[in-house]
Amino acid sequence: MSGIIVVILSVGADRIKAKSSGKMPMASAHGLATTCKRAMAVRSVMTVVAATSFFYAFALLPFAEVFIFIGMVPIFAGLLSGPILGEKLRAPAWAALAAGFIGVIFLFPGGVATITFGHGFALLASITGTVSMVIARYIGRFESNALAQVFYPNLALVVVMALALPFVYTPMPLIDIGWAVAYAVLLFGARWLLVIALRLLPAYAVTPLMNLQFVWMVILGAVFFGEVPAANIYLGVLIVAGSGLYLVYEQFAPRKPVQPVFSTCRAKSVIT
Repeated sequence: MSGIIVVILSVGADRIKAKSSGKMPMASAHGLATTCKRAMAVRSVMTVVAATSFFYAFALLPFAEVFIFIGMVPIFAGLLSGPILGEKLRAPAWAALAAGFIGVIFLFPGGVATITFGHGFALLASITGTVSMVIARYIGRFESNALAQVFYPNLALVVVMALALPFVYTPMPLIDIGWAVAYAVLLFGARWLLVIALRLLPAYAVTPLMNLQFVWMVILGAVFFGEVPAANIYLGVLIVAGSGLYLVYEQFAPRKPVQPVFSTCRAKSVIT
């Protein structure tokens, strides 16, 4: 349901932009075109996997524990910038990744036996979500139609979930439908802004700002779910966030670019 609403909002926003620029309404569809079809397809698949994994991660884990994995996104972004964005990987990136994993270890004071499926979903969500965001940065090098990068991943989400829906759907009370609509509106705005930010700034500069989410997650977890993070969680967050910030600092060093994995995009902007 949220995917459908985001798709509708994307089309509606595109039509408003077309109308305000004096274009014919039927020409609005071109504003959702993309010259990076293969990259957009990969981004859409990664978005579907990430959205599903985050759903189960938040269902199975406290907010603050999920953040440990979200905090590793800047580290994953630094590592993926080599094969996807054509940036040569430097040794400090591996050091930051190692520090990030050390931070994750603090999630499990009881040892490996305390690892759950929720932690696995959180890790998968962070990796696939990072791939999706880094590819968004890559597509932004060739085109500036941010709405397309919101439209296609959510369209893919609608198609995939529509196949599963007949097997799991149960009637929803009106209040739950209202929550779904509110979630979809916020999701649309957040993803649109994120795509624009990734086009204007390097991924390694944007993703560390996600560390601010820890504050909101602690507050929301305490207020709505009675979750109070233990000291080991705060220590893990400190290590993960610190390694991500160091990676940002290191990324400003000059580097020699290499050939990116996606080479079929035309360096041409479509209708914005």
